[in-house]
Amino acid sequence: MLKVSDCFRKWSMPSRIAGSILSKTRNQYCRTAGAAVEGYNEPSVNSHVNGESANINWDDLGFGLIPTDYMYIMNCSKDQHFSQGTLTPFGKIEMNPSSGILNYGQGLFEGLKAHRTANGRILLFRPEQNAMRMKVGAKRMCMQAPTVEQFVNAVKQTVHSNKRWVPPPGKGAMYIRPLLMGSGPVLGVAPASEYTFITYASPVGNYHKGVLNLIVEEKFRRAIPGGTGGVKAVTNYAIIYKPIAEAKAKGFTDVLFLNAEKYIEEVSTSNIFLVKGNEISTPPTSGTILPGITRKSIIEITHVLGYQVKERAIPVEELFDAEEVFCTGTAVGVNSVNSITYQDERIEYKRGAGTVGQKLYEMLTGIQTGRIEDKMGWTVELD
Repeated sequence: MLKVSDCFRKWSMPSRIAGSILSKTRNQYCRTAGAAVEGYNEPSVNSHVNGESANINWDDLGFGLIPTDYMYIMNCSKDQHFSQGTLTPFGKIEMNPSSGILNYGQGLFEGLKAHRTANGRILLFRPEQNAMRMKVGAKRMCMQAPTVEQFVNAVKQTVHSNKRWVPPPGKGAMYIRPLLMGSGPVLGVAPASEYTFITYASPVGNYHKGVLNLIVEEKFRRAIPGGTGGVKAVTNYAIIYKPIAEAKAKGFTDVLFLNAEKYIEEVSTSNIFLVKGNEISTPPTSGTILPGITRKSIIEITHVLGYQVKERAIPVEELFDAEEVFCTGTAVGVNSVNSITYQDERIEYKRGAGTVGQKLYEMLTGIQTGRIEDKMGWTVELD
């Protein structure tokens, strides 16, 4: 039997992290993250330069954390600007137990991907959009945020220092997770005095394995008007664990949330689109729905392909009339829905070759992976 102690490595290199994240970063983490990792070599500073590839069975990638070599960290005090960040070995961090993120959930995160092309280039997809969305979220959560330039630079440095972990073409992608948190100590209900921005990455495969079967959730709400549903606050996600767990216990893949008036909102981690004839409909991002970057991109692609897109309130009953349904998001990409169950009635939808969802999937992934010329100017090539 594998002992926990066998899974962990220690780095002796200290890292200075200001504020309530204390002065040491210890790289203690398990490198046996499932069957995908067959072995691991401690990273050298030049491992990302000499063409070395991570020792992974790329065919077994799921959507779970496989710790990579480095993470990027920046800090700032309240009412100040973020200072120049640094790369440090990926690992655990120590925090003040009174930090804003731990006590009051003052935090935001983003998610974006890097893809390796057939000729070996590495492409990021619209990172400036994630940066701007984080700035909007930070304003809502009374936080300091990195500039767009700082955000994109952090993402680039994180990917570059870990690029041996970017999967080969067709085997997955590198998922990048920028995290902004109130790291300063606070006891009363108030914004933290210090903020920390961390960017780390992991190679990933598909978010959902197999076909997508949803159930409409009628009891729990993902977000409420005036809340934080329209920003990527960390507090938006733990509240949906229970309905997701209940749905999966019944054999469903995921949950479709409604608002109080029984209009469609979104799936737990993705936006949703309905197709009927030549019309594509999606709920508007009016405060309770996250303005997804994949959603935004798909809407722009549909205009190019000649489809009519309507952003409108969609009553749940329209699920019965739709011909196709698909979800969009950084993690899921464009994923056609096989079925939706509402009040014990199962509705099945078209999937596969020739469908609108498949055409949009091929166009989006073609641009992201360099198979299709990027006439939209969305991709950023890693230097």
